[in-house]
Amino acid sequence: MLRRLALAFGLLLSFAAVGAAQTADDIVAKSIAAQGLGKMKSVQTRRMTGTMTFTVPGAPGMEATIVIENKRPMKTRAVLTIQGTENIQAYDGENGWTVMPAQGKTTAGPATADELKDLRQQADMDGELVDYKAKGHTIELVGKEAVQGTDAWKLKVTLKDGDVQYQYFDAEHFLPIKMETTRTINGAQVKTETFIGDFKDEGGVMMPHSLEVTVPMQGATVSQKIVVTKVEVNVPLEDALFKMPAVK
Repeated sequence: MLRRLALAFGLLLSFAAVGAAQTADDIVAKSIAAQGLGKMKSVQTRRMTGTMTFTVPGAPGMEATIVIENKRPMKTRAVLTIQGTENIQAYDGENGWTVMPAQGKTTAGPATADELKDLRQQADMDGELVDYKAKGHTIELVGKEAVQGTDAWKLKVTLKDGDVQYQYFDAEHFLPIKMETTRTINGAQVKTETFIGDFKDEGGVMMPHSLEVTVPMQGATVSQKIVVTKVEVNVPLEDALFKMPAVK
């Protein structure tokens, strides 16, 4: 009886403490502090180098190298080198473009509407949380859930463009550990999960060096894992790097 009473009071006090102490803005502020995102404003350019591994059930895995470059304001370029081809997605702050020889697209052309939406999101170096209200995003606290055995706060992030993300933050350290999104792939709406980890201090900013994306496709789960091996900040990056090359 005493154990049950103690448990009941303990749960009551826990819920009361959660309700009183935690709001969406509290969690956002703590995560920004934990990641050191306040220092990101001093980073004008960034280059991340790593490897990407593709895993498809019943097929041999493939490995590629990836280089992601960002420059303020709102410029991004990702180069995936696979099977001897350079595949590029880029956004120059106004226009997005791609060239994908691995898919038979050997000349640069405008990004599709869905690709452009993704590129704009990738171009925000600070991420969705920093200055989210000024950016036109909204954030709601959903509650607590376990992510691979770790208690996590779950936030619903509705972006200005209408996309909805569910972001999960370690309840103890307030670092992001998972994100759920729904994306359009080959004309179909697909739910993706991204698991985030291996945070390392890069110039005062805690940056993840491991991201694994799982995508259900045609009854199987496709996995893409990125391992970041090098991060460089404030490196020279010319604006021309992000602009679509002229078609010859």
